[in-house]
Amino acid sequence: MNAHWWQTAVIYQIYPRSFQDGDGDGVGDLRGIMRRLPHLVELGVDALWLSPIFRSPMADFGYDVADYTAIDPLFGTLDDFDALAHAAHALGLKIILDLVPNHTSDQHPWFIESRASRDNPKRDWYIWRDGAADGGPPNNWQSDFGGSAWQRDDATGQYYYHAFLSAQPDLNWRKADVRAAIYDAMRFWMRRGVDGFRVDVIWHLIKDAEFRDNPPNPDFRPDRPSHEAVLPLYTTDRPEVHDIIKEMRAVTDEFPERLLIGEIYLPIERLMAYYGRDLDGLHLPFNFALISAPWNARGLATLIGEYEKALPPGGWPNWVLGNHDRPRITSRAGADQAGVAAMLLLTLRGTPTIYYGDEIGMEQVPIAREQVRDPLERNVPGIGVGRDGCRTPMQWEEAPNAGFSISDPWLPLDDAHPMRNVAVQREDKASIYNLYRRLIALRRAHRALNSGTYRSVAADGDLLLFIREYEHERMLVALNLGDEPAQVSFPGHPLTGRLVLSTFGDRTGEPLDGDVALRGNEGAIFALSGDSHVP
Repeated sequence: MNAHWWQTAVIYQIYPRSFQDGDGDGVGDLRGIMRRLPHLVELGVDALWLSPIFRSPMADFGYDVADYTAIDPLFGTLDDFDALAHAAHALGLKIILDLVPNHTSDQHPWFIESRASRDNPKRDWYIWRDGAADGGPPNNWQSDFGGSAWQRDDATGQYYYHAFLSAQPDLNWRKADVRAAIYDAMRFWMRRGVDGFRVDVIWHLIKDAEFRDNPPNPDFRPDRPSHEAVLPLYTTDRPEVHDIIKEMRAVTDEFPERLLIGEIYLPIERLMAYYGRDLDGLHLPFNFALISAPWNARGLATLIGEYEKALPPGGWPNWVLGNHDRPRITSRAGADQAGVAAMLLLTLRGTPTIYYGDEIGMEQVPIAREQVRDPLERNVPGIGVGRDGCRTPMQWEEAPNAGFSISDPWLPLDDAHPMRNVAVQREDKASIYNLYRRLIALRRAHRALNSGTYRSVAADGDLLLFIREYEHERMLVALNLGDEPAQVSFPGHPLTGRLVLSTFGDRTGEPLDGDVALRGNEGAIFALSGDSHVP
């Protein structure tokens, strides 16, 4: 197999505000990230994905872009970025940038021009409509951040569309000039050595040309965000979006070995279209299925099997356990299962993405009302959609502010940081940090794990077993998703081999001869011998 770099890579997501503060203002920045590159090398990852660092008023912490080719001063300068890219590449690390093409800031020069008058040349760079007959919004489209997705502009007497904050007007991707401008921005960064893009909310890019009302959601519950009251039939996942993605992929392909990832929250069967008709779409449509999956063996086995079966021929899988928008995996699955979750992520077929801090088991941090920074939580409070708790500063050491900053950090630290940090866990051979390091090293060393086929073996009770195979190498991954010891037998098919890695950090080299037995909350990887026959 002649794999592209991203097929055997492990991607590491950095939320720049929270990784490392380099200038002492309590907010992370590019110089801070550069200082911590040795951590990424020690961990063993291959690429770092940076959440948005472009110039922004920070209404949504960088997801409201005011200049696609400038670094926000909060994070540093273009020279700082170049220095980071050079240092990362020198260490063998790739850099992926977060591209936010669906919308801009209302402070972007394009939008300032667009709202200046109805006949401005950039008017149709955004989505403007007359109000309804009663003067209200043009239709029932809802903002994901609460309320109508239409904002009236008193100066010009029309409404503009915003899928998120009113400070984030949506671009009109039906306009060729808009597409060309974003593609030029992509080329700007790839010429500076950027190795790829993660494209924000890519399934939102095209909206219905007829502006039809979205249908009501018959399953809506009052305790859910208000935008879920309608189904986004006419505002997301429109058929024309795939033509746009094909164009974006062609721009990416102008530069050798660049990667295009898309953020897409859709059911598996609809996600697959984003690979493109002839794999000319996204290299990796992000697969978030594990983030919302119930943590049980049969459910996970079914999910993995359905995803594998749905993939188009040649489509490369990928897996994500956590990100900047969802509660942390250690809190979702439980601290005792964090190691099992890590083993699952790093042994499934495809490209895994690790969210910063998950390698030390960082948990969701409770955020007091007066400490809330997230605009989503401020707009839709008290129903559990706030994102601050998974964006808290990285915990490096026992020092004040966990070594993140010499100043009070922009979000509060976990009270457990004196014991749950990189420095402490580095010295503990049984820590989750050292488990991540061993898993990544094992993945790199074995073609069965980084390139091999996947086959489900069993999902019985709390046990989930599957085989990864490449040529004559076979690895059995066995995960106990419960807290009681468990074992599985294969009558007439005795297994032989040796244990390569346990999530507890012990038993390495122990022979496998017959049954697979696991302690509670244990995962294990076995190298099977040639005479083992797994039914």
